[in-house]
Amino acid sequence: MPVPMSEDRFEELVGDALDLIPPELSQAIDNVVVLIEPRSDEDPHLLGLYHGIALTDRDYSHYGGALPDTITIYRDAILEMCRSEEEVVEEVAITVIHEIAHYFGIDDERLHQLGWG
Repeated sequence: MPVPMSEDRFEELVGDALDLIPPELSQAIDNVVVLIEPRSDEDPHLLGLYHGIALTDRDYSHYGGALPDTITIYRDAILEMCRSEEEVVEEVAITVIHEIAHYFGIDDERLHQLGWG
């Protein structure tokens, strides 16, 4: 049974997770939109998804005018996998940091090594 939580509260948790990013890194984040959706159509168990061109892969001679990268956090998938609000808080933070790391060019293997898997 999913953890009951309002959309506003979940959005607040995503904002809190973004606030965990150190200022020197958050200042480097540019042209990124964070979205909250109920669930991924392609993978209903997916918790988050980064879609864009990682900083390490950008060629700024051709990047100007690009649409924003997106980080999507999937609310229902997170609420379904957790058993308490405390677990939701932790999972939202892990998922947001995980997807932000992809923006910085850190792949899943390295994230798992760092404990953000």
